[in-house]
Amino acid sequence: MSSPDPTAIQSGADRPTAKQPVSAALAGPYGHPYHPILVTVPIGAWVTSLVFDIGSHLVDDPDALARGARWLIAVGVIGALAAAIVGLLDLLAIPAKTTAMRTALAHMSLMLVVTVAFAAGFWWRADAGGAVGTGPIVLSALTLALLAVGGSLGGRLAYRYGVRVADETTQAAGFRR
Repeated sequence: MSSPDPTAIQSGADRPTAKQPVSAALAGPYGHPYHPILVTVPIGAWVTSLVFDIGSHLVDDPDALARGARWLIAVGVIGALAAAIVGLLDLLAIPAKTTAMRTALAHMSLMLVVTVAFAAGFWWRADAGGAVGTGPIVLSALTLALLAVGGSLGGRLAYRYGVRVADETTQAAGFRR
């Protein structure tokens, strides 16, 4: 017995309902969701904050890098909240009791933990002068590792399950001559 061709274009009732447009314009137009582009802000800010933290231990005057790292964490938290709002709209487009929904809930949970951990790291650094201590740096590094796990789940939602990605018929139009 052969399995169905996974690359075949689906039509009608066989088409995944997770690929239907979300009613909120805030989530982005069909096939072009805003959540994936918004997540680049916190990811970039948080990774750069760790680079600044490490750099603060390598320079003669660490204050500027330590302050920069703290404010990059704040920018990341604000960016994560904006991405979460739009991500919630994407979540609402996923049918209940599906693998995609379970993956989305795990992704959302991990990203909330990451955001809270970075917010805690921001407050932990409030009275720090000079180079950042080992504790906040370890927290940032561990939280970035957790971010990578959660981000891979987000990638699975988009690239494997096609959540908020245009259906195959729409995609195929880009490959016609």
